[in-house]
Amino acid sequence: MSRSGRRILRRTITRNGRSLLAGTSLIGVHQACEAAIPILIGVIVDTAVAPGDATALVLWTGALGLLFAVLTSAWRFGARRLMGAIAAEAHRLRVEVAARILHPRGVQTDMRAGDLLTVSTSDADNTAYLLDYVPRIVGALVATGVSATTLLLISVPLGIAVLVATPLVLLVLHVGAPRITKQVAEQQAQAGRATSLAADLVTGLRPLRGVGAQEAAAERYRGVSRQSLAATLRATRTQSGYLAASTILSTLLACGIAILAGWFALTGRISVGQFITVIGSAQFLIEPFGLLAIVPGWIAEARASADRVAQVTDAGLVLPAGVTTPDGPGGELRLSGVRHGSLAGLDLHVRPGEFVGIVARRPADAETLVKLLGLPADHEGTILVGGVPVAEIDRSKARRLLLVEPHHTDLFTGTIAANVAVHDDRGGLPEALSAAAADEVVNTRPAGLDELVAERGATLSGGQRQRLALARALLARPPILVLHDPTTAVDAVTEHTIAQGIRALRHGPGSDFATVVLTSSPALLAATDRVVVLDDGVVTAEGTHADLGDIDAYRQLVLR
Repeated sequence: MSRSGRRILRRTITRNGRSLLAGTSLIGVHQACEAAIPILIGVIVDTAVAPGDATALVLWTGALGLLFAVLTSAWRFGARRLMGAIAAEAHRLRVEVAARILHPRGVQTDMRAGDLLTVSTSDADNTAYLLDYVPRIVGALVATGVSATTLLLISVPLGIAVLVATPLVLLVLHVGAPRITKQVAEQQAQAGRATSLAADLVTGLRPLRGVGAQEAAAERYRGVSRQSLAATLRATRTQSGYLAASTILSTLLACGIAILAGWFALTGRISVGQFITVIGSAQFLIEPFGLLAIVPGWIAEARASADRVAQVTDAGLVLPAGVTTPDGPGGELRLSGVRHGSLAGLDLHVRPGEFVGIVARRPADAETLVKLLGLPADHEGTILVGGVPVAEIDRSKARRLLLVEPHHTDLFTGTIAANVAVHDDRGGLPEALSAAAADEVVNTRPAGLDELVAERGATLSGGQRQRLALARALLARPPILVLHDPTTAVDAVTEHTIAQGIRALRHGPGSDFATVVLTSSPALLAATDRVVVLDDGVVTAEGTHADLGDIDAYRQLVLR
């Protein structure tokens, strides 16, 4: 296990110290009472049943009832305290992972979306369950200690047998823990890859069908799924073998103690009540022995999950911490000699108040530019926002100045209003919905803005999702807004309405908002002030949509 994984586990324990201490203490009391039951029954047999003392029988039976009341209450309140701590810790880990993934400076990780989803859900839960394993271990040790002490008092050889044999059994079983950790980690990594690929395929199912590639995609998923299944089976076989071995060894130990106690009873070395106590304790010890035997497997799973959580929470950030706020016009964007991916020395200047369209002959140029503006990774050249290098801008303000709305956007479970007005700011909401032609989507829904949206907007059509996502971007009112193919799933009439709506909302008299739209839509390009043509990563032409329409190469790109 990595040091970061250990740190996560240690922190899980320390920041839940009070709840863990209280819950563990109560679970320890519960296990001590459980271990005391065969002792009390043996005492009842020797002091009340054997001599025929009815008074003693009533008193000791009452004591037994009180013991059951104590152990039940201890379990109830201990478990409640611990489960609350587990749920709270899992939530904190999920929030930490999500915060790192969504950090404005970008996170450096090779994990795909499905892997990150697995880390923020299953791995966070598995790590938090360490708070369940600790009290179980303590409770098992308390039970074993009480039973061993009882056996020592009844017969020194019986007590020694327990105290010597138990550590030996645990030591033998501990040998398999590293292998379990390795295989569980492999299983979780393969499951994350399968989840990530499944999410990608579902998202891109329509394009895959359009090019007839669904069979190839399905075969690829089957391959990854088989690898995940094989890893799961390997981990399950190892854990099952470990469980079988632990059960056999713990049962043999308990049976050996019971047989030895029977021999002592036959030879008169212990009383009938003591024999009953020994048999009951030996039977009871099967549970804590078994638990102590399988705990390494649980810890191994928690370790593997903690390592994966640490891979995300400790991952480096892509961008430096900016501290500057632009003094110049916030709606000005300038790229000079930018080289990154397919961009080969791009020069682009968008002035405050300007509506600029960009047509890229190669889709890779548009995608690279959108990704670079959304997260300015390592690149050559300069990118200035309001006259300040984008990497130097305070990241808490950078996204308010420059908002990039990618082509593939996401909607989330909740209402339409919650998806569009993400900051619960409904000022200007009607205008944003109208500009994006999303008011039509709202008006066709029985509950209007309160209509529920399924995860990823599954209950909406592609065009409806695009319009709601565009309305969300417009409502944010950033000084610089970059849109990538925002109307590919809407009809021509709606597209024209959206083009006029964007212009009216963001480029009215006196506005210094800048808007950049990367598209080949004639309706959107006709609404812009200027169109820039990209080819081979550089600007090859620019002018109004009408002027560029005289160029054959341009017409082939945009005219439908």
